Amino acid sequence: MTRRDFIEKTGSASYLTMLGFGLIPEAKAEPLNLQRNKANKKIIILGAGLAGMSSAYELIKLGYEVTILEARSRPGGRVWTVRGGTTETEIGGITQTCKFDKGLYYNGGAARIPHNHKLSLHYCREFNIPLEIFMNVNEGAYYYSEGTGKLSNKPVKIREIHADVRGYTNELLTKAIDKKALDEEVTKEDLEKLSAYLKEEGDLDIMKKYKGSERHGYKRQGGYGEQSPELASPHLLHDIVESGLFHPAFSNVGEYTFNQQPVMLQPVGGMDALPYAFAQRLEGKIQFQSEVQEIRKTSPGVKIVYKDKTGTVKEILGDYCICTIPLPVLKGITSDLSSDIRRAADFVPYMNTGKIGLQFKRRFWEEDDNIFGGISKTNMDITQIFYPSYNFMGKKGVLKGYYNFHDRALRLGNLSLAEREKVALEQGGKIHPQYKTEFESSFSLAWQKINYSKGGWAEYSESARKRFYPALIKPDDEIYLAGEHTSHLTAWMAGALESANSVVTQIHKRVNAA
Repeated sequence: MTRRDFIEKTGSASYLTMLGFGLIPEAKAEPLNLQRNKANKKIIILGAGLAGMSSAYELIKLGYEVTILEARSRPGGRVWTVRGGTTETEIGGITQTCKFDKGLYYNGGAARIPHNHKLSLHYCREFNIPLEIFMNVNEGAYYYSEGTGKLSNKPVKIREIHADVRGYTNELLTKAIDKKALDEEVTKEDLEKLSAYLKEEGDLDIMKKYKGSERHGYKRQGGYGEQSPELASPHLLHDIVESGLFHPAFSNVGEYTFNQQPVMLQPVGGMDALPYAFAQRLEGKIQFQSEVQEIRKTSPGVKIVYKDKTGTVKEILGDYCICTIPLPVLKGITSDLSSDIRRAADFVPYMNTGKIGLQFKRRFWEEDDNIFGGISKTNMDITQIFYPSYNFMGKKGVLKGYYNFHDRALRLGNLSLAEREKVALEQGGKIHPQYKTEFESSFSLAWQKINYSKGGWAEYSESARKRFYPALIKPDDEIYLAGEHTSHLTAWMAGALESANSVVTQIHKRVNAA
């Protein structure tokens, strides 16, 4: 398979894949450093997510007058931490209230910061937000494959599969070298070096065979005196393949793409630390529970019609507008936006995705299974289980009982809250039988049903990126769009922040060129 074949087969993940191959350069993502010149303009910003608030924060530093209209009663948009007392009513659903104990939470939206997202880290540093490690990869977590095969229908430690697949693969590669079966001509010296590397990397024996490895794990770890260690036997390659553990659900490609390579980070106490830090610095500039009804051009300038928290319809005028409203929501708002932008809003799809937080009486994954952070993966509808990377060794804890996408997210999202909980407990209980006796409460969400979002993030195909994206990143008279959907970092906070910095720069240069 060529690199192009692999990229095409990754579908919507093609951009991240190309980043991983080094085919696209890393964005500079440098903090703004603009001169405070002429700034006698009023900017209306639609949305108090990261794109909207970071735009306002930078514009105020330059001297602009800013007003943010936010439909929700909180800042952050899709950067949302669910805690005890959190309430949410999905579109067409009933109101649920989170019952997690004090100090326990899970991140319903953005959940991690890559170490190479410089702008996200810049604002955390500027606002003195303490960060801690987010355990994105944990070899001690599990794979669970429903199906037929010796390793199916039971949890298997990730380290076992990784070690064995690496060993068998390297054994096959060394055989190819010995038979001179490589397509590319390589010198004898290079082949010897490659063979030595593969032997070490795969933990092969003197005969270049994989017979098992301590990387797989121990049947008995050993200890003091006569308690000698005993290695566990490797799984047979046939059993791994037959059991479905070569399924894409168990690929670790996603964990090692450019944006998910360790180390990853998270704000201490929840991801919403960043939006609330912005909101604190924008006190008096954000009008919450203000739902945009119309976006109008006044040539020059803009007029925004909105409904405030009392239900009163009001208007506000400005010189420029920065619209950060997600496209599935924007297409339902009456506007004078260009036909190209309206067409993009109609046709750029957003990811169906859902999460559920499950509170348990004790942290059995740590106590019984020695899992501290990380992710277990499965081919069931729940897709994956996230273990909390905070409050290690605490008494209670909240697991992310599922985080799924596409059809699986749509299927679970269409269930009632009680039915989602039941599926999460039944399927997760196959990996952790402790679920049955330790479970206390849940809080689930389906992002395609969350008002003012209607989806997780923009999901561009290659053709959609070419056809619709250009209209979203150029000004429409005095209206500019910002948000993760106007970046090549969709689904990441950095996408929202970088788009905001770009728009602020464009507006400031335009004002000072007049």
